[in-house]
Amino acid sequence: QVQTVESGGGLVQAGGSLRLSCAASGRILDTYAMGWFRQAPGKEREHVAQINWSGGRPYYADSVKGRFTISRDNAKSTVYLLMNSLKPEDTAVYYCAARRLDTGEYDHWGQGTQVTVSS
Repeated sequence: QVQTVESGGGLVQAGGSLRLSCAASGRILDTYAMGWFRQAPGKEREHVAQINWSGGRPYYADSVKGRFTISRDNAKSTVYLLMNSLKPEDTAVYYCAARRLDTGEYDHWGQGTQVTVSS
């Protein structure tokens, strides 16, 4: 099993920045990537970014390209999401999840952290 815990959400004004953290623990070797997702009220969940534990080019949704940066610290089994130039439409609950080696699917979701961007 893999456990993930998000932190770092909060209230910020438009144009501001926040950094989210996702600490993973457990059988991390059963995973090969970590991803950030978000879900706003009444909207579908959006895959925001992904990074592989082994490196390579990260994935970003078009809606956050150029503003968000995903990074990892393998020694701490932690993934970060630095969010700059935040917009009110970035308001959502942000979740991290681990991508399984055996199925390729995302699993082991965290409890989420609220990000609210005021205009």
